[in-house]
Amino acid sequence: MQANLQWLDDPEVFRVNQLPAHSDHHYYHDTAEFKTGSRFIKSLNGAWRFNFAKTPAERPVDFYQPDFDATDFDTIQVPGHIELAGYGQIQYINTLYPWEGKIYRRPPYTLNQDQLTPGLFSDAADNTVGSYLKTFDLDDAFKGQRIIIQFQGVEEALYVWLNGHFIGYAEDSFTPSEFDLTPYIQDQGNVLAVRVYKRSTAAFIEDQDMFRFSGIFRDVNILAEPASHITDLDIRPVPNANLKSGELNITTKVTGEPATLALTVKDHDGRVLTSQTQTGSGSVTFDTMLFDQLHLWSPQTPYLYQLTIEVYDADHQLLEVVPYQFGFRTVELRDDKVIYVNNKRLVINGVNRHEWNAHTGRVISMADMRADIQTMLANNINADRTCHYPDQLPWYQLCDEAGIYLMAENNLESHGSWQKMGAIEPSYNVPGDNPHWLAAVIDRARSNYEWFKNHPSIIFWSLGNESYAGEDIAAMQAFYKEHDDSRLVHYEGVVHTPELKDRISDVESRMYEKPQNIVAYLEDNPTKPFLDCEYMHDMGNSLGGMQSYNDLIDKYPMYQGGFIWDFIDQALFVHDPITDQDVLRYGGDFDERHSDYEFSGDGLMFADRTPKPAMQEVKYYYGLHK
Repeated sequence: MQANLQWLDDPEVFRVNQLPAHSDHHYYHDTAEFKTGSRFIKSLNGAWRFNFAKTPAERPVDFYQPDFDATDFDTIQVPGHIELAGYGQIQYINTLYPWEGKIYRRPPYTLNQDQLTPGLFSDAADNTVGSYLKTFDLDDAFKGQRIIIQFQGVEEALYVWLNGHFIGYAEDSFTPSEFDLTPYIQDQGNVLAVRVYKRSTAAFIEDQDMFRFSGIFRDVNILAEPASHITDLDIRPVPNANLKSGELNITTKVTGEPATLALTVKDHDGRVLTSQTQTGSGSVTFDTMLFDQLHLWSPQTPYLYQLTIEVYDADHQLLEVVPYQFGFRTVELRDDKVIYVNNKRLVINGVNRHEWNAHTGRVISMADMRADIQTMLANNINADRTCHYPDQLPWYQLCDEAGIYLMAENNLESHGSWQKMGAIEPSYNVPGDNPHWLAAVIDRARSNYEWFKNHPSIIFWSLGNESYAGEDIAAMQAFYKEHDDSRLVHYEGVVHTPELKDRISDVESRMYEKPQNIVAYLEDNPTKPFLDCEYMHDMGNSLGGMQSYNDLIDKYPMYQGGFIWDFIDQALFVHDPITDQDVLRYGGDFDERHSDYEFSGDGLMFADRTPKPAMQEVKYYYGLHK
C-alpha cells in the first residue's frame, strides 16, 4: 500500500494500518524492572531532523526514502509544537474555525452535497507540513521480537514510513496511535520518517477553544513484544450491594504463542488476597474472584489493589510481567434521579483542565501533572473534566492515586460548524446525523474507552464538547452503554436537540446556566440530575458568585455540582526585548487573525501555575462540601 494525500480530504479515512486501541497497561521482563524501567520500551524523544513546508505542494516528496539527502533539514525537539519551534503561525481561537474569513471551506458530505471536495486540505494554502526523520538501532532485547511504534499524541494528521516502506496513517490528535514495524525493521540503521499535516477533515471535529498547534507533541516510543504478550487487560471490580464484599472479573487478550498466565492480587499493604492460573491465547478469561472484605476507592480514601500477571511460555520461562492498580467503587443513577458513588450522593467540586505549560504549550511534564494534582488537593477540588480531549496517559493513574474524579472526554468539538458569531445555525453541523462522519466519532469513543477503561477515577464518559447533537452522537452513547455499565455518560450539547434527550446523556448538563434557571429546572419534575459542565468562567475579576451555586447543593439533592471553567490560563512566555524580561502573551499577541484574544486567559491559575486570588474562593466553597 502507498500513502495517499487525498486521505486528508476524506472524513471516512482516519486510520490506515493503525493497531486497535487497548488498555494503558505497562509490561516488563520481570519485577526487578518495575524500578529500573522496562527493557521492552525505547524512547525516540529528543532531536529529530526536520523540514517545514508552508503548503503540501512544497513538501519534500520522497524524504522517506533511505537514500534521501536530508543535509539541508533543520533539527527539532520531539515532543514539541512546530509553531513553538519557530515555524508557522501561532494562533489562539475559540469557536470559529481558524480559516474563517480567509478560505471558504465546508465539511465534506454536508449542505446536501453527497461528495468530497478535491484538494480541500491536500492542496490547501493554509495546511503546513512537518517532515520528521529519526534514525535508530535496535537494542538487544528488541531483536527478533515484534516491534511496535507508539505515538502518544500527534496533531493533526500523521503518515509514517520505515526504511522507505509506508507503515500507516492516523488522525485523532490526542489519542495514542500504534503501528507494527516488524515487517521492515532492521537491527541497525532504521530510518523512521513521519509526515505531519496541520489540517485534515479531523479539523472540523477538533475545533477546541485553544491555541492551534501542530506536530509530534507527546512521547514517541518503540515497543518490543515477547513471543507471548498481553495486548489488552480488562479489569471489572464490582462491589456487592452491601459495599462490603464484591467480585473481580478479568479478561486478557494474548497475542503470539499460547502462554500460562499466573495472576496475583494483593492489598495495599502487599498481602496476597487471591491467585489464579490460566492457559491459552487470544481471549483468556480468569474465573471470577470473590472478595469478602472490600476497601472502596473514593476521593477520601483512594484505595487501590495491586494486580500482577506473569506470562510464561511452554517451557515455563518468564516472558513478561504486567502490573496494574485498580479500585472498587460504585456509580449509580437511582430512581430518585440522584447520582451516588459508594452509596453517597455525588457532589462535584470540579474544574475543566486543559493541558498547559507556559513555555512548551500542550507539551507537559510529569512535574506539571503532579503539581496540578497537588493544587487540586490543596484547594478542595475533587473532580476534573479533561476538556476537551483525552489527556496524557499518566494523568489517569495520578487521579486514581490522588482520589480525583474524572469526566473522561472524547476528542470531539465541532463548534464552528453550528455556531456562527454567537448564533446557532447548524446547516452544516458535523457529525450531526451524517453517516459519512459516524465511523470517525465512534472510533474516537472506542479509543477513549479502550485506553482508560480500567481507571476507577473515571465516573463519567463525556461524548465531547459543543458539537450540537444528532444520531452520530447518540450512537457514541450507545457504544459506551454497550461496553460499560459501571459509569455514566455526559454530553451537554443535547440541550439544543431536546428530542434526543432520552438517548443522549445521563445528566442535564448546561454551560453557565444562571442559578435561578437551575432552580426552575429542578422544581419542574426533571427527568435527570443537573450538572454544570462549565460554570463561573474565571476571567478577570470573576468567581464572585460561587455561593449562589453552592447553596443549591444544600437545597436540591439532584443538583450534583459542576466544573469551573477553567483550571489554568493558556498563555506563553515570550522574551520582551524592551524590558529584557520573559512576559506572558495571550491570544492575539502573536499577530494572528482571527483570534479570540485574552479569552485564552480564564484559569484559576496564571499560565506559570501561580494561583489567582479567585482560588481562595474556590477553596472555601468547595471545602464546604468535601
